Amino acid sequence: MRTVPLNPLDAAWLYTESRATPNHVGGLLQLRLPGNAPRDFLRRLLKEFRSHRQFRPPWNRRLRHGIASSPWPAWVEDDDVDLEYHVRHAALPWPGGERELGELVGRLQSTPLDLSRPPWECTIIEGLDGDRFALFIKMHHSLIDGVSGIKLLQRSMATDPARSLKLPPFWALGPGESPRPRRAGPAPTFTDALGAAAAALRGQLQSAPQIATAFGRMVMRIGDRGDGMALPFDSPLSVLNGRVREKRRFATQHLPIRRLRLLATAGQCTLNDVVLALCGGALRRFLLEQGSLPAKSLTAGIPVSVRPQDDPGTGNAISFIVATLATDIADPAPRLAAIKRSVQHAKAHVQRLPREAMTNYTMLLMAPTVLTLLTGIGGRTRPMFNVTISNVPGPEKPLYFRGAELLAIYPASIVTHGQALNITCQSYAGAMNFGFTGCHASVPHLQKLAVYAADALDELEGALLPSARRPRRPAKGPRSARAAARRTSA
Repeated sequence: MRTVPLNPLDAAWLYTESRATPNHVGGLLQLRLPGNAPRDFLRRLLKEFRSHRQFRPPWNRRLRHGIASSPWPAWVEDDDVDLEYHVRHAALPWPGGERELGELVGRLQSTPLDLSRPPWECTIIEGLDGDRFALFIKMHHSLIDGVSGIKLLQRSMATDPARSLKLPPFWALGPGESPRPRRAGPAPTFTDALGAAAAALRGQLQSAPQIATAFGRMVMRIGDRGDGMALPFDSPLSVLNGRVREKRRFATQHLPIRRLRLLATAGQCTLNDVVLALCGGALRRFLLEQGSLPAKSLTAGIPVSVRPQDDPGTGNAISFIVATLATDIADPAPRLAAIKRSVQHAKAHVQRLPREAMTNYTMLLMAPTVLTLLTGIGGRTRPMFNVTISNVPGPEKPLYFRGAELLAIYPASIVTHGQALNITCQSYAGAMNFGFTGCHASVPHLQKLAVYAADALDELEGALLPSARRPRRPAKGPRSARAAARRTSA
């Protein structure tokens, strides 16, 4: 059997796992049954899934812990996968809505994966109203990250309903064909290894002055809020940043991107700035109702794509920034303006670095957070930021799975000690789909947060758009999370 060693970051996801903090990500896919679907459509789908015995990496990889000859953990590729364990069936009491579906997904997200098997599960969920059903797929972060996992799931779908009937399940589709093997060269020698190590060290040393300068600029900003730049570990203590327990909550929201883009144009900002403003407005109201809103603004940790000044325009660079959510500002328009300034300063700060220094800077920036997870002191110290908010671009055209139209994709992410809430959204076919994952004890009534995000959109439109330009119809989606939450989450 072929073995694949884990890289250090993936191994860290394994070593920081506990029952209270399982490190798996997931995706909730809501679909509409085909118009001609038989009554046993989902039973047939389950049977077909469990009979499909072809596997591709990473779906056939299971963990092999270190042994005497090789102490580092590795993946072992094994096609003896028990699909009756990995492919499951669940049903909601009909007619199931967003509240009931969120409760089920919260329970599924609460349970750690069995690391003695390939660490993924797929649950087929029936009983949804509106002729809908759902798939919830979760996978360990050491096996695959959430963005890559969703992309692999999309490979089992098609833009044409008829073509989607012919595609195999996602575990039979890997990330693509392996690159053509290169012609074998001479075996590497010890001298070659030393040379490669020396070259890597030179690169690290060459970027050290730029990294030191970048951290120096942050130190100089301590106590200075004049430019709107948020600093790591300068976040207020909040109920979102304590220790977490095993049980999870999950909630969703579905908003038209057209409305968000109108606001981005009116506010002369980016679509992501608007997303942050909606989250900031929702969190402000949510914490105010609990009497736990800090006087100082909450901050968000945001994965972003930034291009350094020395990049001629080929490719993207990924870094991590900290920005304010302006939860100390009651008015939605000034809140958006404050978020816009904070994000601009954070991006400009990172973009001053040369490309070769950006990765090292990001690793050093995140090192204290990783150490809190490895040492188990997360949730007992001041957080680097209060909440993680990610915005992932998704397919622009509608997709079909076994003839069923994909209505929405909602990401479910990781909650850790010190980070009791994660907000991840993904665009799809003209909509922005928000997935709110939270600790059951730290973030009660999480569905309200989804409702308040939609209300924050209404408030921001009222502040920035003339009445003639405001959308008059409510947000469309698989089902209104706003109505469901107002009815059941009080």
